[in-house]
Amino acid sequence: MSSHSKLLFASLLAAGLLAAPALAFDFGRPATSDEIKLWDIDVGPDGKGLPDGSGTAAQGKQVFADNCAACHGENGQGGIKDRLVGGQGTLASNMPVKTVGSFWPYATTLFDYIHRAMPYPTPGSLSTDETYAVTAYILSLNGIVPADGKVDKDSLPKIRMPNRDGFVPDPEFDPAKLFHKK
Repeated sequence: MSSHSKLLFASLLAAGLLAAPALAFDFGRPATSDEIKLWDIDVGPDGKGLPDGSGTAAQGKQVFADNCAACHGENGQGGIKDRLVGGQGTLASNMPVKTVGSFWPYATTLFDYIHRAMPYPTPGSLSTDETYAVTAYILSLNGIVPADGKVDKDSLPKIRMPNRDGFVPDPEFDPAKLFHKK
């Protein structure tokens, strides 16, 4: 094969590889509503998106011990990963301790994060009730709900986190300004 033929062959091969994605419009299929529902699990600060279910801090203590303590430590501190407990009153100091109890503005965010991303090796493996229970337990460790507290989709959005007013929106990033059509 001459060098001219090799160049022509390589050019045609490259053109074919570049054109292939353009012909992939019929690849796959549209997702079904049931498939979309499996991934539509985000939860807003107002509780929109929270599923039915409930859990108590007492139930959460065991779920935490079984699934969370290896990384976050017994009682939510002292582990190899983020501390979850304490830090109240430290955010304005030179050594702020950012925990669920000191930094997070919404209890619903805690549920959402645990439900989607925890436990680390098997995210999403906790049931809805187990997620509510772990949420209640972590909130109870921070003194936000009582040790015998119970949370569900109605009570969780009503919990007032200590740093609820600590996040001030930056006017530069106001959605009304960002997406205003000129």
